[in-house]
Amino acid sequence: MKVHSVLNLSLIILCYLSAQQCNAGEADVLSKFLKARRANRLHTTRITNSLAADEKQRSVSGFIVPQVGSKEDDKISALPGQPSGVNFDQYSGYVTVDADAGRDLFYYFTESTQDPSTKPLVLWLNGGPGCSSLGAGAMMELGPFRVNKDGKTLWLNPFAWNNVANILFLESPAGVGFSYSNTSSDYITGDENTRQDSFTFLINWMERFPEYKHRDFYITGESYAGHYVPQLAQLVLSRKKTEPNLVINLQGVATGNGIIDDETATSGSYDFYWTHALISDEIHEGIVSNCNFSAETSTTEACTEYTGQADSSQGNIYTYNIYSQLCNSSAYFSLPIDGFDPCSADYIDNYLNTVEVQKALNVRDIPHSWDSCNGYIQGSWQDSPHTMLPIFQELMQNGIRVWIYSGDVDHILPVTTSRYAIDKIKTPVKTPWYPWFFQGEVGGYAVEYQNLTFVTVRGAGHFVPSYQPGRALTMFSSFINGTLPPHLH
Repeated sequence: MKVHSVLNLSLIILCYLSAQQCNAGEADVLSKFLKARRANRLHTTRITNSLAADEKQRSVSGFIVPQVGSKEDDKISALPGQPSGVNFDQYSGYVTVDADAGRDLFYYFTESTQDPSTKPLVLWLNGGPGCSSLGAGAMMELGPFRVNKDGKTLWLNPFAWNNVANILFLESPAGVGFSYSNTSSDYITGDENTRQDSFTFLINWMERFPEYKHRDFYITGESYAGHYVPQLAQLVLSRKKTEPNLVINLQGVATGNGIIDDETATSGSYDFYWTHALISDEIHEGIVSNCNFSAETSTTEACTEYTGQADSSQGNIYTYNIYSQLCNSSAYFSLPIDGFDPCSADYIDNYLNTVEVQKALNVRDIPHSWDSCNGYIQGSWQDSPHTMLPIFQELMQNGIRVWIYSGDVDHILPVTTSRYAIDKIKTPVKTPWYPWFFQGEVGGYAVEYQNLTFVTVRGAGHFVPSYQPGRALTMFSSFINGTLPPHLH
């Protein structure tokens, strides 16, 4: 199935005309999105716990869509610049979610390095909205490879999450990364369309990979995936209740540095700035005295003035990590002390826009380049509930394992935003706050609530596995094993 050039050209033109840039980073996109929501109080449609009437009449078999691809066609023999020692199978390609519209979602799948037939299946989603799980999640965070500075070769990530699970990366919705649609109106989308397409993708992907039907399944993600993850899990759970033979065996969800509640995301951010000496006492006091960030409250002029001062005083602080260097700043001359190169996104952009790489990934002939984020989609987002907390509570009540984790030096969605959101749930503590360990050092802190676990990762920014790969893998392993992060023995 070819993408119609005219439609894609229209999308490109819309990207340039849009106030948002198509190639903005995940934090840049999310920052603009959150500011627009605070300023206009828009996009607060609530997704209810009940399915629409037409959905109730649609069986899971109705989600099966005619496909062009196959598992054999999707298998990757080797990626350009791939190092030696690769001991796992990897696949990538397209799954059609709407044949009439020509809407196809791109995925990258890496099987586990150890006994993949016995390991769980984990879906990873990046946020934005409108940002790529391939570029960030797979190539910069938890995937098996990282891109070298030359933008042409790869190195093995020793702390890749496929050491302990089979990992599936999905670029969604259509218009993100290599995913596309032949129908231009599909690029005006939102939360509900995204979760419906993600569910349809899963049903059809498992038809292509039937050995993963009924396998223990987990949904994970970060940033705006604080919406994607619980919403998709809720839909799976709802379908499971009406059709017990549904092949998706959902066991748990985990969200990292996620946007899960607008009120606490805003108040928690400004408190984080103050406690980390990024704003003055006077500005913080002005915010506390004049601002009420609940969705039902209009922003006062005084609040707007103080939050504006707080935002402008951040200067050139790296949005993903308050202590990191900026890419290509005068201070940037070698690999930063935390080991994560802030220019990694540039190397990934070069790599994924190479013809040989796209051919190896089974990318179709699309007339636009790959971008880490699609700003037009973000600017056209139609629905976005102001809180995910009721859905998280629903998952908790139904026995789904729920983890919320935060890198503790993230600037865009700081650790305080997660803590404040969990406080609103008011669930009892089972295991009090304690330090957990990796290689003899404190890896972070954890607290186990009734049906919910909160974990911090020490020294990690927004992309937790990028900054602290070893600690992140230890945390992730504990999550899928159903154990708490390790105490010091």
